[in-house]
Amino acid sequence: MAESNRADGVGEIIRQWARTRPELDVSALEIFGRLHRSFLLYRSQINELFESFGTNEAGFDVLACLRRAEPTFRRTAGELAKQTLITTGGLTMRVNRLEDAGLVLRERDDIDSRVVYVTLTEAGRELVDAVSDAHFAELARMQGGLGGGQREQLADLLMVLEGSLQAAASENSAKSLGAESA
Repeated sequence: MAESNRADGVGEIIRQWARTRPELDVSALEIFGRLHRSFLLYRSQINELFESFGTNEAGFDVLACLRRAEPTFRRTAGELAKQTLITTGGLTMRVNRLEDAGLVLRERDDIDSRVVYVTLTEAGRELVDAVSDAHFAELARMQGGLGGGQREQLADLLMVLEGSLQAAASENSAKSLGAESA
């Protein structure tokens, strides 16, 4: 439907679709194509930073979650899974690696042995603090092309977009449940 006048890779893709299938509305690429490309660039740069510290995004995610759990630097495995948005099985693999590296300790609850706590070690605290300092400096550098008002506006718009995506996911779940019931 709409042809993009923007001179970037996504704009070129949209122009190609307009020539090939002019009846096809690909206008959502204006947002999602650029969001995807931006994410890939972000992830590549961030992964390089994490690797320079001998960790990765997954490990940092768990360490940072524990670092924010002051004053104990400890969370249950369930809390970690919820905050890091991964399954408990995926969390187990991450925690195993971090424990092998001496960055976290795993402890069972004294009263309910089904409850497992993960606690940041001193070495883990030192690492997550060093990585956090570099990580947030890198994030600030990466958004350097945006003015303060633009950053705030983009953050607000992304929050709205996330809400829209969550609503669409809920609609899909409801449709799936309805189809299973039929």
